[in-house]
Amino acid sequence: MAKKVVVGMSGGVDSSVAALLLKRQGYDVVGVTMQIWQEETQETAAEQGGCCGFSAVEDARRVAETLDIPHYVMNFRREFREKVMDYFVAEYLAGRTPNPCIACNRYVKWEAMLHRSLEIGADYIATGHYAGIVRLANGRYAIRNAVTAKKDQTYALYSLTQEQLAHTLMPVGAYTKEEIRQMAAEAGLMVAHKPDSQEICFIPDNDYASFIDRAAGERVPKPGNFVTKDGDVLGRHLGITHYTVGQRKGLNLAMGRPVFVLEIRPETDEVVIGGAEDVFGDTLYCDRINYMGMADLQEPREVTAKIRYAHAGEKCVIEKTGEGRIRVTFKKPVRAITPGQAVVFYEDDYVLGGGTIM
Repeated sequence: MAKKVVVGMSGGVDSSVAALLLKRQGYDVVGVTMQIWQEETQETAAEQGGCCGFSAVEDARRVAETLDIPHYVMNFRREFREKVMDYFVAEYLAGRTPNPCIACNRYVKWEAMLHRSLEIGADYIATGHYAGIVRLANGRYAIRNAVTAKKDQTYALYSLTQEQLAHTLMPVGAYTKEEIRQMAAEAGLMVAHKPDSQEICFIPDNDYASFIDRAAGERVPKPGNFVTKDGDVLGRHLGITHYTVGQRKGLNLAMGRPVFVLEIRPETDEVVIGGAEDVFGDTLYCDRINYMGMADLQEPREVTAKIRYAHAGEKCVIEKTGEGRIRVTFKKPVRAITPGQAVVFYEDDYVLGGGTIM
């Protein structure tokens, strides 16, 4: 009997081709689209667009029809609200810069969808991520780089567990984006040339601060002071949720030279400002560790680490400094070490693990 796989279909070309490839490989494929938008009306949901709007459901349904596979919608509104949207707001209020896609992957796309898929008899779930899964010599599963570095999505997947990886397929990671679009066109899929979604799906206008202000209500941070590292006041800012470490644009400070956000201090509502040379650092600490390619970190280890999605990665040494905490010392200084973002450790072409920058 063919193994059953539930494919998370977002209505985009990548997840559509994931379903196509798995069907060709002989799997019993079921398409599922996650219902995560918070409003009840189709009209409001349609406006959201992205990977979670009503139009995404319609696109996924039409692709499933073309592929002759069943398609269902699963409601994950509560999980998405609690694990992604509420987390996003809380992190910004605490002066950190979160990555909501990492939280969505860990707690919604995998934890919630995998659990429900296994309940209905599936052997695996699958997604359209540009990444692969490998079982290492030590017996552990790890995410590995896609064949195309330009679309590689391993950074956002570092927090998946061994149990989740054991039940996951990622067929798209073996191809380039151009090859995926070509396969979709040849199969007659109407999403073959659909543009990729760029923004955070629940903030389609990209106005993070306004979204946080609405969601935070009375907790919205008040305007405060821009200060130097020594505490000298440079001017007033709009509120800490409007800023992130490394930011240069939108500060409205006439300093006669480019200046950047170095630190955000929620306890005093201060935003620390400095010059370009001050944005670089060679050491960070992280917690909320998830081990993937290694079971634990017993002794200092030289790896490559990425501190944001678009970061190319830098050589470093990682070592434990206490239970659940790792110090990362880079060979060369890196720009804008940002609390709340992930730091992900790589060895060769696979993910060893990662954590949240403190």
